[in-house]
Amino acid sequence: MSIQLSERRDISQSLIIDLYRAHAWSAADKPDALYQGLMHSHSLITAWEDDDLVGLGNAISDGHLVVYYPHLLVHPEHQGKGIGRMIMKRMAEKYRNFHMQMLTADGKAIAFYQKCGFVHAGNTQPMWIYQGKEHE
Repeated sequence: MSIQLSERRDISQSLIIDLYRAHAWSAADKPDALYQGLMHSHSLITAWEDDDLVGLGNAISDGHLVVYYPHLLVHPEHQGKGIGRMIMKRMAEKYRNFHMQMLTADGKAIAFYQKCGFVHAGNTQPMWIYQGKEHE
């Protein structure tokens, strides 16, 4: 396996939607908004095996103080190979001097992010208005 990470790449919308559908993420039901959101993120790290998109992560940021990591996906057939950790390592390097790095995690993702150095944020509680159903 030779995985290459890329900061930006011409990515077809269909490759992105296929990756999100492989996870049954509801964002795939809004393909144009998803694509535009990813393309206009502060950072977008993609993982490729040859011409196959096998993972991605994005960041939304003010560019100076705060960064939020909304999405990290690795295709189910490629999980457990360190790809997610590679993407998060690249993000951590880019935002290492920021005052606050945030994300929301649930399920099995919690243990993964803890291994990446994230901790529960004191007495805070995540809150949202969410149109999907995969986190119920």
